[in-house]
Amino acid sequence: MTDLEKAKALLVGDATCVAVLKDKTFLSTKPGISPMMGWIADKNSLKGFSVADKIVGKAAAMLFVLAGISNVHAKVISSAGLEFLRKHNISVSYDTLTEKIINRAGTGMCPMEEVVWDEENPQKAYEKLKEKLQNMKR
Repeated sequence: MTDLEKAKALLVGDATCVAVLKDKTFLSTKPGISPMMGWIADKNSLKGFSVADKIVGKAAAMLFVLAGISNVHAKVISSAGLEFLRKHNISVSYDTLTEKIINRAGTGMCPMEEVVWDEENPQKAYEKLKEKLQNMKR
């Protein structure tokens, strides 16, 4: 079983994001980009990991590139997320492709995807996302 197959197999129940590299696994039940933001903030080395995620927009895709993820499977992926991953030579598979990721209220675009829509630099995207999350907590 490949790392990506393991990650996909673990993406069940409340799991929202799973990263696997050989015998090392990170699993989160946090929503949105919180798992990747946390793992990056905690300075976890994710280079070479395979990730299975429930929803991948451009924001998550940029975090995967920043972290050095090798393979991604998304249950749902936005066209911007897919394009960004492919542009950075990350192997990607998905179940459903959508034009954009919608916010939880269903009233418009996901605020995280909106923040990085015109950004191309993963490190700058991480900083913008960190600031947006801090502002949303206030």
